[in-house]
Amino acid sequence: MKFQGIQFHNVVELEQKERMPGLRLHRFPKQVRHALTENGRTKAVQSNGCELRFVTDSKHVRVTMSSIETTGKALVFRGDFFHSAHTLPAGVMTTLQLETPERFADVIPESLDNRAFSSKVWRVYCERFNAVFYDVDAFGHEVRPPSPDEVPQLKLLAYGSSITQGAGAQSHYNGYIQQAARRLQVDALNLGLSGSCFCEQEVADHIAQRDDWDLVFLELGVNMRGSVPVEEFQRRVHYMLDQIIDQHPLKPVFLTTIYPNRAGFFKDSGSILSENERRYNEVLRSYAASKGHPSLRLVEGSEIMTEFTSLTSDLIHPSDFGHIMMGERLAAQLQETVEQLRND
Repeated sequence: MKFQGIQFHNVVELEQKERMPGLRLHRFPKQVRHALTENGRTKAVQSNGCELRFVTDSKHVRVTMSSIETTGKALVFRGDFFHSAHTLPAGVMTTLQLETPERFADVIPESLDNRAFSSKVWRVYCERFNAVFYDVDAFGHEVRPPSPDEVPQLKLLAYGSSITQGAGAQSHYNGYIQQAARRLQVDALNLGLSGSCFCEQEVADHIAQRDDWDLVFLELGVNMRGSVPVEEFQRRVHYMLDQIIDQHPLKPVFLTTIYPNRAGFFKDSGSILSENERRYNEVLRSYAASKGHPSLRLVEGSEIMTEFTSLTSDLIHPSDFGHIMMGERLAAQLQETVEQLRND
């Protein structure tokens, strides 16, 4: 989405609230947000993975933003170079004072770019908070969106639980989806929903109807184990996968079984979480095998998360170490497909 010379990455809706200034950055459109569970509605408004991207010749730039519900954190990059971190107190308009890195001028310009980003691109990355945008001030210099050759060629859309959203990492920028995207030099469209990945029809339709992604990665099941019967899980997963594949028959679809977690190590082997997790995984494996779609690939969760001790002490979310290792392994699973897409 582009507005006022800015590319809003991972944003599908800029919401203007009556009698409230600024534009709220949303990863999901309103009709999808309002169709989710009560918990899902609160998670869908979180702007993690949303970015402001722009290019300007101005040496100094002021970006004014705020966080609605809690203290937020914004990370600033020039291309793929980390620039600065900024705290946004809840409910307070905060201006980020940015200055072009002076040492960039000392090196060969080509050394600053990779296959993902031009070093000319300012990127303001939102952590997990509901972000509001007010203004970019370049002191009279032009502000423009990046051109196609200044940003990644390919986009990876990911949908899943809090693990996919980035929970457990001290910075959501270091979540495994972002880690994999950085290694592959592709863009991440992160639609993770903490505790709220329930594969609603509205979410399935939204992903299937979008045409802004090149490959999709789905982490399904872990949030539904305790409340959704296996038959209903199967119905929802089949609908979501059928819709995506029918609408995008040539685009790669990657599907993972549930990542190792405490439910696989319970002393009580009769736990409903353990039983449903086992049966959910069989649903995913059976669909992939029976569908026989050449662009659908099932990856075992245990091939991405290989160490139980890479979790945090809640025994469900990966630690920073866990996210890093998962990002490396997911990138390895996607590498061949990404290169094929890049060369097509």
